[in-house]
Amino acid sequence: MGDNSTALITGASAGFGRALALALSAQGWRLIITARGAERLEAVRAATGAYAVVGDIADPTHRAQLVGAVEAAGRLDLVINNASALGPSPLPRLDRYPLDDLAAVYETNVIAPLAVLQATLPLLRSSEGIAVNISSDAAVGAYEGWGGYGSSKAALDQVTAVLAAENPELRIYSFDPGDMRTEMHQAAFPGEEISDRPEPETVVPTLLQLIGTRPDSGRYLASELAVRS
Repeated sequence: MGDNSTALITGASAGFGRALALALSAQGWRLIITARGAERLEAVRAATGAYAVVGDIADPTHRAQLVGAVEAAGRLDLVINNASALGPSPLPRLDRYPLDDLAAVYETNVIAPLAVLQATLPLLRSSEGIAVNISSDAAVGAYEGWGGYGSSKAALDQVTAVLAAENPELRIYSFDPGDMRTEMHQAAFPGEEISDRPEPETVVPTLLQLIGTRPDSGRYLASELAVRS
């Protein structure tokens, strides 16, 4: 990546997205960031010099504004679709999962990342860029209560794999960071202690390694990349 490399990060105001934004900024990347929380997104913008667009990635109007910002930048080397919706907390079993809530989870976790990539793939092609969709072990494991979120991430994995097959000139990855100490993970375990989970900052180097080495498109686990490094 060159000195003017530009990255778009969704869900950048907290957790893994915030940690990624800070790390890429420290490496000299230009950033376009988005999230729903205006105050926290502004804090990340102030720390990174990023161009920030506040809004919900599931909202088509917001996505249009975001794509406008990307096009105005004139270059795009990396898209990280990090924004995710957990769904109701406590996590409901599938046999009683509210279908409106399930549709909202899919809108954020599947439809929105695909919409972002549909709009940005032309710029990524111009730079031989990279797209990363943040996945989860719930996409491949059958965990009670995780049917809504997990199935949405499984669908995102399939979207990622097919996009990669259709765009062999690009690198398109599903990245499973593993359990992390984030607000969303805490919401999945209300009232439980999750301090044993690693901080998001500790996982960032494995994704930077993936971006830097550009292996074949596919699904990658942070834990496996950490072992190889």
